[in-house]
Amino acid sequence: MAKVKVYFTSWCSDCRKALRFLDQNGIAYEGIDVDESEEGEELVLRVNDGRRKVPTFEIDGRYFSCSPYDRETLARELKDLQKS
Repeated sequence: MAKVKVYFTSWCSDCRKALRFLDQNGIAYEGIDVDESEEGEELVLRVNDGRRKVPTFEIDGRYFSCSPYDRETLARELKDLQKS
């Protein structure tokens, strides 16, 4: 199964919605709070062309941001990981 990492901040409402979506769909993930992880913040900046966009997702080396949060886009990006 694909490994999912989510780079987020605790104060971000889009992040809370995205994490709730993962939980509701039974998708296991590792969460990295970029306010607490310098490496996480540097990665988010690097993969988003210098922008601190959260939530940013990493799935098996592929990165994408879901900011602003869009449930349909996130569902499409994670379709192979969702429980039936």
